[in-house]
Amino acid sequence: MHTSVPSVSPSRPSVPVLACLSVSMLLPALGTSIANVALPTLAQAFDAPFPSVQWIVLAYLLAITTLIVSVGRLGDLVGRRRLMLAGIGLFTAGSALCAATPWLSGLIAARAVQGLGAAVMMALTMAFASEVVSREKTGSAMGLLGTMSAVGTALGPTLGGLLIAGAGWPSIFLINLPLGLLAFGLAWFHLPPDQRGAAESRPRFDALGSLLLAMGIAAYALAMTRTGGGAGTMVAALLAVAGAAAVAFVRVQARSASPLIRPALFGQPVLSAGVAANALVSTVMMTTLVVGPFYLAGALGLDAARVGLAMSCGPAVAALAGVPAGRGVDRFGAQRVMLAGLIAMAAGALILPLVPAVFGALGYVAPLAVITAGYALFQAANSSAVMAQAGAAQRGAVSGLLNLSRNLGFITGASLMGAVFAWGAGDLRSASPAALGSGMRWTYGLAAALLLLALVIVVAGRDRSRPAQA
Repeated sequence: MHTSVPSVSPSRPSVPVLACLSVSMLLPALGTSIANVALPTLAQAFDAPFPSVQWIVLAYLLAITTLIVSVGRLGDLVGRRRLMLAGIGLFTAGSALCAATPWLSGLIAARAVQGLGAAVMMALTMAFASEVVSREKTGSAMGLLGTMSAVGTALGPTLGGLLIAGAGWPSIFLINLPLGLLAFGLAWFHLPPDQRGAAESRPRFDALGSLLLAMGIAAYALAMTRTGGGAGTMVAALLAVAGAAAVAFVRVQARSASPLIRPALFGQPVLSAGVAANALVSTVMMTTLVVGPFYLAGALGLDAARVGLAMSCGPAVAALAGVPAGRGVDRFGAQRVMLAGLIAMAAGALILPLVPAVFGALGYVAPLAVITAGYALFQAANSSAVMAQAGAAQRGAVSGLLNLSRNLGFITGASLMGAVFAWGAGDLRSASPAALGSGMRWTYGLAAALLLLALVIVVAGRDRSRPAQA
C-alpha cells in the first residue's frame, strides 16, 4: 500500500526535510572518521596485521567511490525517495553487522555493505537539496550539508576514542543505529514522493557502463594505495586496467541510449569545470591530513595530543564556515564565492610552510584555518553551481559525479602529496626538522600550483558559459 508523503515546497523546505538531509550527510562522514581511530584496537581484537585491518577502512571507501555515480543514476530512474530509504536501511543494517561479526573478513564485508548505503545517501542528499530548495537558497542548503560533513569528520576521532574506552569497539558501529533509524523515519515521512511514470517509458539502467566505471575506479584506487615490495609492477598493471576501463566506458556511454553519464553534460562549461576543480581542490585538502602529523611531530616537536588538537582545527573551521559560506553564495553568487575560496586556499598554501618556523604551532594552525575556510567557500559555491546545471532527470547522476571527483581527489592526494613530501624530506623516520620543512615547501608549492590551476579552470568555464547564457 502506498504511504502518503507530504509534498515539499521548492522554495520553503520543511525543517524535517533539512534534518533528514543533514543526518544523511553526517552519517557517511562519521562512518569514515570513527573507524580510522579504531584500527589499532581492531588489529589487537582480531590479532591481524595492519595491512589486513586497513581493509576495514578501504572496503568502505572503495564501495562509496566505485558505486556513487551508479547509485545516483539509479535514483534518477527508480525514484530517489525509495532508493534513499534503501540506502539508509543498508547503512544501518551494515552497521549492526559490523558490531556483531566475530571475524575480520565478516567485518570487512559488512563495511562494504555500509559503504554502499553511504554512497546512496551521499549521492541523493545533494540531489534532494537541489530539488526541494529554490535556486536562490541553494547555497545555504549546500553550506549546511558541508557543515554536517565536516562535523562528522571532526566528531569521529573524539567520539570513537570515548566509545572504545567506555564500551569496546562494537560501540563505534552501534552508535549509527539510532541515527540511522532517525534518518529513516524522517525520510519515510517527509521526503517528497517519487514521480510515478509508466515502467515501459522509464530509461534502462546502464549496467555495462556501471560495471566498467566501477572496475576503472577500483583499479585506480587500489593503484594509489598500493605500497610495499613489488608495488611498482602492480601499480602499473592496475593503472593499465583503469585506463582500459576508462576508454571502454567512454565508448559505451557514447553509444548507449540511456547512458550512466550523458556525454553532453560535459559540454556544459560550468559543470565540467566544477568537476575538474573539485578533484584538484580535494587533492590539496588531503595534503593537510597526510603530511601534517609528520611535520607537527617531527619539525615542531608536538606530542600526540597536541598534534591531534592542531589537526582538528581544520574540520572545526570547516564546520563553522559551512553555513556562512552557503549564505554568501546566495547573496554574492556562486562564481564570486568560488573564486574567493580558491584565492584564500592558494594564499594559505603558500604561507603555511613558511611561518611555522617562526611562530610554531600557531603559525601552522592559522594558515590551515585560512585553507579550510576557503575550502568551505569553494565547496558551497561549486556544489551550487554544478547542481544548477543538472536537469531534474540527472540530479542523482550529477551529484554522484561531483562526489566521485572529490573522492578521487582524496585518493590521489593521499598518494601524490605523500610521495612529494617523502621525496622532499627524505627518510621520514629520521628526517631532521630542516628536512621536514623542505618537504613541506615542495608539497605546498605543488598544492598552490594545483589551486591556481583550479582557479584558471573555473574562470575559463565561466567565460565559456557566457555566450550560451547571453
